[in-house]
Amino acid sequence: MQHNQSIQPTIGFIGQGFVGKNYADDFDRRGYTTIRYSLEEPYISNKDRIAECDIVFIAVPTPTTPEGFDFSIVREAIGLVGSEKIAVIKSTVIPGTTESLQKEYSDRSVFYSPEFLSEATAAHDAAHPFASVVGIGVENPTHRRNAEKTLSVLAPTSLSLICKSVEAEFMKYTHNVNGYVQVIFYNIMYDLATTLGSKWSTIKEFLAVDPYINDWYTQPVHKSGRGAGGHCFIKDFAAFRELYAQKLPEQAVALSILDAVAQKNIELLRDSGKSLDLLTGVYGDPVLRNEA
Repeated sequence: MQHNQSIQPTIGFIGQGFVGKNYADDFDRRGYTTIRYSLEEPYISNKDRIAECDIVFIAVPTPTTPEGFDFSIVREAIGLVGSEKIAVIKSTVIPGTTESLQKEYSDRSVFYSPEFLSEATAAHDAAHPFASVVGIGVENPTHRRNAEKTLSVLAPTSLSLICKSVEAEFMKYTHNVNGYVQVIFYNIMYDLATTLGSKWSTIKEFLAVDPYINDWYTQPVHKSGRGAGGHCFIKDFAAFRELYAQKLPEQAVALSILDAVAQKNIELLRDSGKSLDLLTGVYGDPVLRNEA
């Protein structure tokens, strides 16, 4: 479907990793005028053009390191968005981040819209989202209108929702933390089942048809090893655990559960040699020597 470019907003993208690229490709397919900026060719020269865009989607790194969660690249990216324009954060950020950035950049609308792309199916996921969510940092009539405008350009889906940014941010963490915990749970089940002489392939055949179970994470030996690896799970779970400790320090049992789950994942990744560069990026080199 081609849109009338005279009335359609120009859509900008900062960051062209698998998230930014696949969202930009989807907007191109749907007939929008897009401007992409990244630190790599061929888009590195488009930095100043981002200010021309009506709506800018930001998909840049938000690492968790031994020093903590870092959203400085997101902050810098919002600074490239033009005054009275719309900045939409796609990067995973700690709940409360968008609200603080909206106060810092009060001359533009700053929203959070969680992404749920898997690297292997990112193009399909961008074009066929199961939900489109726009979280507002600070509620007022201008931001509300701009949130509706943003929602109107997203790919069609069965659930379209405008909410508080902290709710939208928490949706993303709920999604990723749930996946992380499921990976660890099924690794624990796998170890006991195989110790008892069971074939996991037989059990998994049952799990695939059990209507109460999502079998997305039921394969313990996955890709290059075992455990919750990849670019999101390790850093996001560590950031979630730190946020929980900051907000609910008195919840000792809950914190011990989170710590145990993280430690089990570190063990699985370390012993199978999976995602070790990402693991050390979050916890530091001592994690490989069982010193974390």
